[in-house]
Parts: sequence; C-alpha cells; structure tokens
Amino acid sequence: MTTQLERPARAGMGRRQRARLNRGIQYAVLVVAVVLAAVLADWGSIVRAFFNVEVAVAQFPAVITTALVNTVVYTVLGFGFGLALGIVLALMKLSPVGPYRWIATAYIELFRGLPALLVFIALGFGVPIAFQMRFDIYSTVMLALGLVGAAYMAETIRAGVQAVPRGQVEAARSLGMSPTRTMLTVVMPQAFRIILPPLTNELILLTKDSSLVYLLGLASNEYELAKFGRNALNEYASLTPLLVAGLCYLIITIPLSRVSNVLERKYGGGVSATTQ
Repeated sequence: MTTQLERPARAGMGRRQRARLNRGIQYAVLVVAVVLAAVLADWGSIVRAFFNVEVAVAQFPAVITTALVNTVVYTVLGFGFGLALGIVLALMKLSPVGPYRWIATAYIELFRGLPALLVFIALGFGVPIAFQMRFDIYSTVMLALGLVGAAYMAETIRAGVQAVPRGQVEAARSLGMSPTRTMLTVVMPQAFRIILPPLTNELILLTKDSSLVYLLGLASNEYELAKFGRNALNEYASLTPLLVAGLCYLIITIPLSRVSNVLERKYGGGVSATTQ
C-alpha cells in the first residue's frame, strides 16, 4: 500500500529539478534575446554612433587632464565638506541636548528629501539673487555636494557610533577620560572602521552627482566629465564622447567599488569583533 502511494510522488518533478528547469528556461530566453539583438541590430550605425575611433581619439588628453581631474576635485571637495558636517550633525543628533537633536533631525530630513539638483540651483542662482553674494565654482560645488552628502553621512556616522559597544565608553570613562576625549579617541576610531564601506559608497554617489555642476555654467577649463561629453556630442554629432566620458567615470567608480567590497569584507564584522 505504501509503495503504491509513493509512486506518484516519485514520478513528479522534484524541487531541485524544477529549479534547474527554471534556470534553463531563463538562460534560453536570454540567449534568444541576445541572438535576436545581434541579428536585428544595425551594427554599422551603432559603430558610427558609439565607436567612432577618430572622435574618441580627439577627446584626449583634455578628457583626462581637464574633465576627469575636475570631476575628482569636485567630488573630493564635496565629500570632505560633507564628512566634516556629517560628523557634527551625527554628534548633534546623539546629543542629550534637545535643540541640538531637533536641528540635526530637521537638517537631515530636509536635505535627504531635496534633490541635489535643487540645491545646486539654489546655491548657484538663488543665493546670489537673495543675498547679493556669489561663490566661485569650486565653493559652490563643495557646498552643494557637501550639504546633500552630509545628510546621508550623518545617519551613517550616527549608526556607526551607536554600534560601538557601550562597555567601551564606560571603560574609558572609568579611566578618567572626559566625554570629548572618549568620543575622539575611543568611539570614533571604532565607529569609522564600521562605516568605511558605506562612506565609500557615498563617495561614489557624490562622484556621479558632480555632473550637476553643468547647471552653474562653466568655462572650458572647469568642465567635468558629463559637461565635457555633452559639449563634444554637439560638436561631433556623435555619441562616442559620451561613451568616453562614461568610461572615465568607471575609471573612478570601479576602483572605489572594489575598495568598498574589500573594506566590507575586512570590517564587516566590526561590531561583533569590537564587542568581543
């Protein structure tokens, strides 16, 4: 009787077999899509539009010496200011003083909700009109990227500080350290080990957000990668400059992504390791 009941179950397809079948179907669909795209695509037009070697060569060395360098400079300025402001905001949000927490919370919610585009417009055009003061391009980019980045970094830093075991603080205080010295010499070094991977990701995001600087109007020696690519696109009527600019962005972001992955593997267990 048991044998008769087991036969239909054995005849059916098992879970692993169904999973393999589903994967096989997905691979087959992908292969068919790739083959259709390869057959139906107008490769001559694609090569002329995206892979024009003469146009690509014409972008050098300016795409590196001007656009790539400016992109890195804008990003570093924004990240540096944002990190400094983010630390202050994180400490304010952790403060026992109510007004500090309220100000930090209001700032973080405001700038996490506002698009970076609006911040660039406000600093580039709103502030000069309202207060009759104008920043140079580097100061404007530093403030715009930093103000937005600080809101995200503050929450990351706050989480890192709270992840440091309370026992570390109590031990430092029992040795006679002041609250400020405890925070600077005990808590912050451990917190930064924990938050290095997300901070690296924030640096990558700021690298891409630096493309918004085009809104401010730039001289040719102030072009970053996106603006450089758009101008070359209009000049050559080819999409190749945008491809070159995209590859230059990858020169920046791929190493940063690798660094983030290494830091995550190395310090991913930072909380548990510190606890032990």
